[in-house]
This record gives sequence, structure tokens and C-alpha cells, in this order.
Amino acid sequence: MRKHSRPVRIANALVWTGSSVVVASIVAALVSGPGYQAGLWDLSAGFTILRWSVYAAASGAIIALAGCGVAGIQRRFITSSVGLAAALLALTLIMPSRDLEKTAAQVPHIHDITTDTDNPPQFVALLPVRKTTPNGPEYGGEAIAREQRASYPDIQPVILDEPPARAFERALKAARTMGWDIVDAAQSDGRIEATATTRWFRFKDDIVIRIAAQGSGSRIDVRSKSRLGRSDLGANAKRIRAYVRTLLST
Repeated sequence: MRKHSRPVRIANALVWTGSSVVVASIVAALVSGPGYQAGLWDLSAGFTILRWSVYAAASGAIIALAGCGVAGIQRRFITSSVGLAAALLALTLIMPSRDLEKTAAQVPHIHDITTDTDNPPQFVALLPVRKTTPNGPEYGGEAIAREQRASYPDIQPVILDEPPARAFERALKAARTMGWDIVDAAQSDGRIEATATTRWFRFKDDIVIRIAAQGSGSRIDVRSKSRLGRSDLGANAKRIRAYVRTLLST
């Protein structure tokens, strides 16, 4: 059997090395969150694993593409296709990370968003839990309000042309539709509290909804606050927008 030429051997080595690095990087990224949830490592280690898996995936993609180029010159199209596939697979990890970094640069470094920055809805049922979290239950005051108004001017109260009792039921239905864990629904106080859990690292953010009479209708205010982290990467504002859309469509 004829031995492969040196360029072919180099192409094979580059493609399979790069592809292996990409696959290993994807696996590392996939376990970074579940490993933190299982207590195998702390949050800092989980983020480190995720960050370096992106760097490794990019390196693996470059190596695989180099092999792809050599294989193409040698008319080894199967090998070339494998290298291209590995590079495309790496993009499934690299592109979301790039989008996340872009978002982090654009949003304010705050984690408490509300439709009423002058008088934010207050946690009651969730207050004991909030007191044990790094971000606590308190609102940051005018400094936070100013950053929110500058970055999220669309986050505003919802005015409904129906009495508070009906508005409460509508608000509760929308909260359940969002898939949140409803912690308390106190109609007499016009207050709904819930917890949302993120998919990957299973971070928990708390929500409080306030329903109050306004004229012949009702005003609904929403507050969403992360339990940890300085910046929420826009997650709380996004959550409130989604809730408002759901509320208005119910």
C-alpha cells in the first residue's frame, strides 16, 4: 500500500488535532455550568472553564482550517471537509461568546431594573432570601436609576383599563406564562413575587410585581433583580420587556 506523502500527513495531523481541540472545547463549555450546579467547582472556576474553552475552540478552528487548506491543495477533500466542519462547530461556541462580550460593553453595569425608579416595588416574601444574597434586597438609589433611564428608557409602568382585581389576575397569569416560580401572590396587597432561573449556570433572579389602582384602571410596576453579579448583561431589562409583552397579550 502506498504511503501518504508528507503534506498529506501534515494535513491529516492538523485537521484531526484541530478537530479534537474543538470537540474537547465544546465538551468543556457544556460542563462548565452543570459542574458549578453540582458543586464540582465554584462560580469563578466555572467562568474560567467557559472562557478558556472559547479560546481553545478558536485555536482548534485555526489549526483545523490550516489542515483544511493543505488537504485541499492535496485534493484530500474528505479531510478538508472534516477541517471545515470543525471550524464551523467552533463558531457555535465562539459567536455566542462574542455576542455576550458585545452586550457586556453596551449595557450598564447594574443588576436591578424596575419600571418605577422613584418607588421600586419591594420584596416581602423573598426578603429573607434576598438578605442572604450578595446583591441584597435594597435598591441602589438615584445613581442606579440614572443609569437605567439612560440605557433602558423603554422600561415603563403598564397602565391597564381595568380594575386592580382583574389586573392582578391578568398579571399573575402572565407571570405563570413566563415560567417563573411563583413565590407569593398576595392579591390583598397587590403584590406578586417570583423567581426566574437561568438555563446554563442556573442563576436565580427575583421579580416583584405591584398592582395598584390608578384612576378607573390599574398601574402595574415590575422589578427584576439578580441575586449575584455586578452586571446582569441586560437580562433583567430583557425579562421585564418579555413580561410586559406577555401581559399585554393576555
